[in-house]
Amino acid sequence: MRVLLSLIFIACVSFASNSQASATPTKKVNQPVDKKKAVILAKQSIGGKTLKITEKPEFYTVRILKSDGHVVDLHINKKTGEVKKD
Repeated sequence: MRVLLSLIFIACVSFASNSQASATPTKKVNQPVDKKKAVILAKQSIGGKTLKITEKPEFYTVRILKSDGHVVDLHINKKTGEVKKD
């Protein structure tokens, strides 16, 4: 009898925690990206050293010097933080 009650209790607790987790929105709220965050996103994406940051109306262009000597321009969307190679 105790085992049965324990299993029912565990099932109820598990169900309650799963329903709360599913009630939490999974869509990430995007915050505007500033220059500092743009550099962080660019470095996370490709690594290397930042050479230059240029601001356009819709995106930042971050110029990165990679460890192999190549220079890469990355465009970081100001609204979404999406990183694209030039």
